Amino acid sequence: MIVEGPALIGGARWYDLQDSETGAVRRVFLWIPPGEAPDEGWPALTMTDGNAVIATAVDAMRAQSAYPSGTNLGPGVLIAVGYPTDAAFDPLRRSWDLGTPPGASYPPFWPGTPEVRTGGGAEMARFLLKDLRDFLATKVTLDPERHGLFGHSFGGLFALWLMFTRPDAFSHWIAASPSITWEDSFLLRHLETFAPAGRRLSVHLSAGEWEGSRLAPFQIRAEDAEKRRERLLRQRTLDAARDMREALAGFPEITAHFEEYADETHMSVLPVAVNRALHAVFALR
Repeated sequence: MIVEGPALIGGARWYDLQDSETGAVRRVFLWIPPGEAPDEGWPALTMTDGNAVIATAVDAMRAQSAYPSGTNLGPGVLIAVGYPTDAAFDPLRRSWDLGTPPGASYPPFWPGTPEVRTGGGAEMARFLLKDLRDFLATKVTLDPERHGLFGHSFGGLFALWLMFTRPDAFSHWIAASPSITWEDSFLLRHLETFAPAGRRLSVHLSAGEWEGSRLAPFQIRAEDAEKRRERLLRQRTLDAARDMREALAGFPEITAHFEEYADETHMSVLPVAVNRALHAVFALR
């Protein structure tokens, strides 16, 4: 079952697409640039947390790809996977889809909501690589040699996990503020056995300046400042992303980059990271 929604900003559309195995419905946002597709198909970027990123991505593409001599950004298709909600996030569903194996349950994010469950990464991966791609084939021709995956936080963790388990799935992998230390850094066990299978991959890792050991200036005097500082030290988001880049740079098949975004926190980093993801996939030179 597919439900199509009205056109959004810049001509993007949304479709509520039912998972062929679980029946769960995810909202897929799709933006196709004007003009004729290249002979090999459009380059494309698939993004998780679709509700939160689609407008930013579309606006950035429309503003920049129209002036390639000043931006070095070419046109491409944007695909964003989210949920049937008007909110930016569906915390419970994204935790399940992007938290990846191994699964676990955690206290609720706020009073009155259910506990958080993670561990549905394999389900999400199958949806992206089977259901979503079957659907996209009815709408647009894509270039399989130039198709990126972007994720932030849990989405960055999911992107790295999928790269380690299915390196053939995408050509470009963009992980912003990835939750690498989640579940006792289980992701690093996948790194130990990772083999790119001979395919050339581009990986872009990033995190905000205030995801290291220091709080942002506006957080220093907050009532929960100490808890926030403890969380930063425990999660090590900035250092873990930098370390992952160093590890991946050791593979001859991988071009790995790391970028630290000045004056950004874990949440404020998102629009900056989305723009960088566009350039990671659609740069002309």
